[in-house]
Amino acid sequence: MKRKGVSLSPKVYFITSFSYFALGLMSSLVIGLILKTIGEQAHLPFFIKMGSLAMTLLGPAIGAAVAYGLEAPPLVLFASVVAGSAGAELGSVAGCFAATLVAVEAGKLVSKETKVDILITPAVTILAGYSVAYFAGPGIEHFMKAFGHLVMWATEQRPLIMSILVAVLLGLALTGPVSSAAIAIMLGLEGLAAGAATIGCAAQMIGFATISYRDNGFGGWITQGIGTSKLQFPNVVRNPKILIPPTLAGIILAPIGTLVFHTVNIPAGAGMGTSGLVGQIMTLRSMGFSWHVILYIFLLHFAGPILISLVISEWMRKKGYIKPGDMKINQ
Repeated sequence: MKRKGVSLSPKVYFITSFSYFALGLMSSLVIGLILKTIGEQAHLPFFIKMGSLAMTLLGPAIGAAVAYGLEAPPLVLFASVVAGSAGAELGSVAGCFAATLVAVEAGKLVSKETKVDILITPAVTILAGYSVAYFAGPGIEHFMKAFGHLVMWATEQRPLIMSILVAVLLGLALTGPVSSAAIAIMLGLEGLAAGAATIGCAAQMIGFATISYRDNGFGGWITQGIGTSKLQFPNVVRNPKILIPPTLAGIILAPIGTLVFHTVNIPAGAGMGTSGLVGQIMTLRSMGFSWHVILYIFLLHFAGPILISLVISEWMRKKGYIKPGDMKINQ
């Protein structure tokens, strides 16, 4: 197994491969939904068809992305496209991830071990992936959907507490080593829960971009605010206190968005924050393209996180909890 690069490491499976899984999602479902939304709003059939096609290729994109992330040999990578397709059809997004993961590792074990490698390797890869998709996929999908529905139901019943909890957990996932977008899509988060998640993720990105401006300048603001706050994760490990300002911003703003403005979203935008403005585009798709919704987005996703994070961080600087250079990133 060591010779074949099969480590059975939780870090490889739940961080590395999960990150590439998220890239597969972005390259198919998420970008497809954005293109389709643009086409619908601008009355461009070409964009609608293009976006719809990209969304249907979710399985193959995830299969290729996870296989690439696990450094699969060529035959395993190509066959993983089929395994990912089977997982997506039989077990939705979560089943797709599980099927591809098993398929890739099984394929790597037999790769180049026989004289008929061109037949054995893709056959074993597809067989392993399809078996997981067929036997475990429906159960995985049912569990993830049930858990997601529980979160959404709890948010509607206890919007104050649950909006804070969802915002904090998804926001920390976004800044941490796992993908908040993948989690939101796997759980199928929508409605108020998705709206709270978007606020929590936006608070992390815009909050970190703002309070680290002295260390990183305007380029750093754009990189974190529109790119990703994951760039701050190494700094968080060194000084966890820098998480406090953006996290508190999410805690304060999520209940306002849930109880006052009733902001909602869909799974594809729930865990994206302000990355590529996907969270905002999907909010508009969910709530309608109007000036009222644009104002809500501006206050909850941008102005609020900037103001709250800045006030808290300045107080922490005066107390010595945050020092110059604590949030410097390597761009």
